[in-house]
Amino acid sequence: SVPRCYLNKQLATVRVLKGDPAELSCTVSKDNVTGTWFKDGLKLTSMDGVVFEKKGLVHKLIINKAEDIHAGKYRFEGGDVKTEASIFVEDPPQVDKVLLKNLTSVPTVAKAGEGVKLQIPFEGRGPIRAAWLKDRMELGDDTRIRVDKTDTCTTLSISSCDRRDCGDYKVRLKNDSGVLEIDLKLVVIDKPQPPAGPIKIVESSANNIMIQWKPPKDDGGKPVQRYLVERQQMGRNDWETLGETPRSCTSFTTSKVEEETSYYFRVRAINAEGVSDALESGEVKTAGKATPGALDPPEVISASRDSITISWKAPGKTGTSQIMGYIVQKRKKGTVTWLPVTNVPVKDKKLKVTSLKKGVQYEFRVAAVNAAGTGQPSDPSEPAFARDPTKSPGQVQDLKVSSSDSTSVTLTWNKPEVQDGNDVKGYEVEMRPCNSLSWTKCFTVPADSTSCRVQGLRAGEKLLLRVRALGDSGPGEASELEACAGAAAPVVSPRLLIDDTVKSFLVIKAGNPIRVKIPFEGSPEPVVTWLKDGLPLPSRAAVSTEDGSTQLLLRAAEFGDSGTYTVELGHGLGKRETFSFQVQITDIPQPPGAIWLEENVPNTVTVTWDPSASEQWEKNLYYTVLKRESQKGLWHVLGDLIYNNKFTFTRVVPGRDYYFKVVAKNDLGASDPAETVQPWRIWKKKAEFQVKPQKYRGVNQNQPPRFLVPLKSHVVVTGSECHMSCAVGGHPPPKITWYKDSRDLSRDPNYFCTNDFGVCSLVVLGVTKQDEGEYVVEASNEVGRAFSKCFLAIKGNS
Repeated sequence: SVPRCYLNKQLATVRVLKGDPAELSCTVSKDNVTGTWFKDGLKLTSMDGVVFEKKGLVHKLIINKAEDIHAGKYRFEGGDVKTEASIFVEDPPQVDKVLLKNLTSVPTVAKAGEGVKLQIPFEGRGPIRAAWLKDRMELGDDTRIRVDKTDTCTTLSISSCDRRDCGDYKVRLKNDSGVLEIDLKLVVIDKPQPPAGPIKIVESSANNIMIQWKPPKDDGGKPVQRYLVERQQMGRNDWETLGETPRSCTSFTTSKVEEETSYYFRVRAINAEGVSDALESGEVKTAGKATPGALDPPEVISASRDSITISWKAPGKTGTSQIMGYIVQKRKKGTVTWLPVTNVPVKDKKLKVTSLKKGVQYEFRVAAVNAAGTGQPSDPSEPAFARDPTKSPGQVQDLKVSSSDSTSVTLTWNKPEVQDGNDVKGYEVEMRPCNSLSWTKCFTVPADSTSCRVQGLRAGEKLLLRVRALGDSGPGEASELEACAGAAAPVVSPRLLIDDTVKSFLVIKAGNPIRVKIPFEGSPEPVVTWLKDGLPLPSRAAVSTEDGSTQLLLRAAEFGDSGTYTVELGHGLGKRETFSFQVQITDIPQPPGAIWLEENVPNTVTVTWDPSASEQWEKNLYYTVLKRESQKGLWHVLGDLIYNNKFTFTRVVPGRDYYFKVVAKNDLGASDPAETVQPWRIWKKKAEFQVKPQKYRGVNQNQPPRFLVPLKSHVVVTGSECHMSCAVGGHPPPKITWYKDSRDLSRDPNYFCTNDFGVCSLVVLGVTKQDEGEYVVEASNEVGRAFSKCFLAIKGNS
C-alpha cells in the first residue's frame, strides 16, 4: 500500500498520509549511471527520513515516514533521464485507535442527575473544526450542555443528565485533508416512570378488590423488577403496604377489606435505580353482603291429575355470593297462604310438584338462596290445573318476520283456531342454525302476546325459527320459517396507516402548496380532527376526508404556516389515535442591505452590511463575501459560511481598486447580491528610505542571472491566496517575468507580481481550480537567462 511514483513514465503527483511510507522510482538505461535527486530545485545529499537506493538500473528515493518537510517537488537526473514528480503530505484528523475502539464499542453509561464529560483528543493538520451532533442536529451551548475545543481536544460536557440525553452521538472532525466521524452512544439510567394508568378496578365485592395497571412507558433504562402496591382507607392519612408483584404481573387482589368501605390504591414501579413516583386510583368502595334479587315468575311446563311441572330462570341480581339453591312454594288459587314444596333448597331450576288434588288450580313462586340468606320471592306463576292433558292447541297462523337488524329478528303471528274449548296458555319460541338439527328454546311468551324479538344473533346469520302454542295438555303443532339477521359491518378500531410516503418533517418553499394525505381505517367511520400547534387549523387550510384517507391542503404556504400539525382519529368506542409531523416554510433569502467599507486597521478593509430580511424566519441563513479587482474582472470568494454581518479582508494591496459584494444563502440557494458601486482603494504611500550603497571590491559587471533561493511547490485551498517567492542574483539586475503554462502573467489582474531588490513574489488572488499547474519565473539580463519552476496543487473545500 506504499504510494509509488515511476518518474520516467510521466509527470505524477503522489499524495501520502502523514506517517505513511512513500517511494519514488526511476529506471535508467545503463547500469553505470550515477543519478542525482533534487527537491524544490536543491540537490539532495541527505535528508531526515529519506533513503536513496540503487538496484541495477532502478534508482529509488524511499521515505520511511512522511512528514511535512517531505512535501515538495522532486527531480531525478541521471544519464539520459531527467524527470519530476510532486509529493503532497496529507494529514487528516486522527484519534488514537485504542481510545477510538473503547469509545465506539461500549456505550457511555451515566446516572440521572450526574455530570458527563466526553473528551476526544485528536491530532492532524490544523485548523481542525470539531462538531458534536445528536439526531443529526449540531449541539450548541445551553444551560446544561457545553461544547469545548482546543487545538488538540474537543469535549462535550453535560452538567446534569436526564433520560432525554440518551441516544446516538456523532463527533465530526474536519480539516483540509479529510473528515473523521466517530459514533458514540450515551445511556442515562434513572428510576422508572410511574406505571401507566389509570388503575382499573377489575373486581369490587364485599370480600375482595382486584386492581389492574399497565407497565411504565419508560423503565429508566433498567428493567422493572417489581411493583409495590399500597392502600389508604378514606378518612385516614397513613398508607398501608399491601404487597409486591413481579414485573410480569400488573394486577393485584386484596381480601383485607371491610364491607361498604372506601379505599384509595397506589402503585409504584421499582428497578435497580430506585422507586418511581406513584400512580394513584380514584375512590374504590366495597359492596355490602346482599341476598339475591327476585326471579321472574316460574312457568308451567306440563300438568297431570296429581302433579304440575314448573321451571324458572336465575335472578338478575345474585347478591354478593353464589346461588346455593331455590325455595319453591305453592298455593291454591284464591288463597293467601303459601306452603313450602320442599324442606331444602332445590339445586335445579326445574321441579315436578306432586301430591296435588285433581281439578284444583295452583299458583307457584320461587326465591333464590345464597350465603347471605333467602332473597325476595318471585311473582306468582300463571294458574294451572292439576289434571290430565287434553287435546293440544292448534297451529299458530301467519308466522312471519316483521323486522330485523344486525343482531335480532322480530316475529309476529296470529292465534291458532280454538278447538274443543282448548285455550292457549302461551307460546313457545325455538330456533336452530341451518347446519344443526338441535332446537334451542328461546323463551315463552304469554297467551295475549302474538309477537317476540329474538336477540343476540350474529350479523348475516341464517337460522330456522318455530313457534307453537301451549295449552293445559302441552304444546301444539309448530309453525316454522327461515330467517336471516341483517348484515352489519364489523367494528374495526381506528388506525392511521403511516408508511414511508408520509414524512414526519417537511420543508416547503414559501408560495408552494402544502399537501399531506394520510390513509386510515376504522369501522364505523372514525371522526377526523386536524390541529396546528394544538389549535384548530387556520381558515386558509382545507381538509377533505373520503375513501379511507384524509388530506390537508394549503394552496400557498406562508412563513406563519411553520409548526406542528396533528391528525387525530376519534371512535365511538372511546379509542383515539394521533400522528404529528413538522412543517418548516422556507424560501431563497432576501438580499442583504447596504454595504459599508472601513479601514479600521492599516492595509485592511472591514466589510459591513445590513442583514437580510430573511434572518427573522431562516435559522440556517449565512453569508458569502466576494471581491474583484476591476470593474469587469472575475469575482473571487473571500469568506463563506459567515453567520454575522461583518468580514475583514486583511491582504489589501495599496493602490489597487477593489469591488465587493455580499450574498445571503440557505439550503434552497443564494439571494441576489448587494454590491459596492464605487471602487475601494488604499493609496500607496511612497516610502522614505535611504539606500547606503555597499562598497564592492572588484565587482564583476557581467554576472548572468542565478536563483539564490528557488521556488517551492504549494498546496492551497480553493478561495484562498497563494504566495510564491524566490531570490535572484545577477548583474545588471535581471528582468523578472512570470509564466503559467507558457502564458505571461504580467498584465493579468488576478496575479500580483513584485520584485524588491532581488526578492521576487507572485500572489495568486482567490485561487480557483483553473490556477492549478506549473509556474515558471524567468530572470534575464544582457549576460544570460535563468529559470525556476514550482507546482501549485488545489485542494477543494469539502
